[in-house]
Amino acid sequence: MNITIIGAGYVGLVVATCFADVGNEVVCHDLDDDKIARLSRGEVPIHEPNLAPVVTRNRLAGRLRFTTSDALAIGHAGIIFLAVGTPPEGDGSADIDHVLAAARSIGRLMERPLLIVNKSTVPVGTADQVRATVAAALAGRGVDIPFDVVSNPEFLKEGMALQDFMKPDRIIVGAESAHALGVMRQLYAPFSRNHEKFVAMGTRSAELTKYAANAMLATRISFMNELAHLAGQLGADIEAVRLGIGADPRIGRQFLSAGIGYGGSCLPKDVRALIRIAARHGQHLRILRATQEVNDAQQHLLFERLASYFNGASALRGRSIALWGLAFKPDTDDMRDAPSLVLIRALLAAGATVRAYDPVASGQARRLLVAEHGEARCAASVLFASSAQEAVEQADVLVLVTEWQEFRSPDFRYLASTLRAKAVFDGRNIYDRAVLDAAGLYYEGIGRTDDRQGRAAHP
Repeated sequence: MNITIIGAGYVGLVVATCFADVGNEVVCHDLDDDKIARLSRGEVPIHEPNLAPVVTRNRLAGRLRFTTSDALAIGHAGIIFLAVGTPPEGDGSADIDHVLAAARSIGRLMERPLLIVNKSTVPVGTADQVRATVAAALAGRGVDIPFDVVSNPEFLKEGMALQDFMKPDRIIVGAESAHALGVMRQLYAPFSRNHEKFVAMGTRSAELTKYAANAMLATRISFMNELAHLAGQLGADIEAVRLGIGADPRIGRQFLSAGIGYGGSCLPKDVRALIRIAARHGQHLRILRATQEVNDAQQHLLFERLASYFNGASALRGRSIALWGLAFKPDTDDMRDAPSLVLIRALLAAGATVRAYDPVASGQARRLLVAEHGEARCAASVLFASSAQEAVEQADVLVLVTEWQEFRSPDFRYLASTLRAKAVFDGRNIYDRAVLDAAGLYYEGIGRTDDRQGRAAHP
């Protein structure tokens, strides 16, 4: 099939690459000249495991091309996927201007019947708006060309995006015509051979399904983070509780880990957007509002723990804090709504310095912090280390923020000999307190046995 993907961002590039890899002829379109030039040279601008070689393979085979030309992209396709950004507005609602702009371009340039597939995460009713926008553009040209609009939300986990697309656990397709459903079944047949994964519904149901899925995941995370606070007060271990309830098949094991809150491009944005969607229809989503409030508070927890350890936030002035991990999760360089940024801002405001290391996200973090604090302030207060070892040199304490694989089994005796205050704050509960105790390190996790805010402060 001839497929065009409008938007060469994280979702669009993965979708384009995977469709090309099963034999489709794919054109990936973006308005960013630099991004398209880099992709055309074989450079992949995002970090996603295994993506670069698959892009290269399909680009060299001629199945995957990149362009900034609207006419080329739209003229190529029988199916067009909209995978453009829907950034949050000031009130949290999703901005669909880019989606509708792409729809207008399609209506102005299409010359044959098309299937238009909305892959972007959009408010319920956007498919209707896309349909109306294309129809208006066609009417303005005085032509009548048939087209369908489908909702096909993405469920790609950063760090596992190729695997998620090539071996999906479900394929959600919202359509209003049997013809559109038939085309989508054929398109996705290579990804649904082992068992039926295709779930058909109306467009509005598909749009809501995307928000509902992310809202459920966010709620599970915030629920466990609230229980972690209680566990710490009761002398219980939230990790044991997690294993106990996760063994119940009605609950399952995923998204039950307590930590420092969720971040990234999806959960924070989609929770806020769904709250706004509901408010516009007179609904007050109390559970989701609580989910958001818990997460906002949780992202400040590590700073509060550090302040308590040093006997007050004012005592952090002049301290050097090592951070392992900056990206919102492992195996990505995505810094959107990353908890590390909340912690770094608070540490800088308290007069501390930061020694940070991340295997791939340091460049993204540096750009964000320089834009926010200025080059001079950032250079004076934040060291972006080239290794985990360099980050802890001359640091008072270590804070584990992102659970990259290389952080899982460090030399704790080396840390005890290096960290001046001999303390480790584990924001992801990946360490064993007994091991750190034996090495001579003070340890705090999230909701672990013997975690107490207000334990003996460090002088």
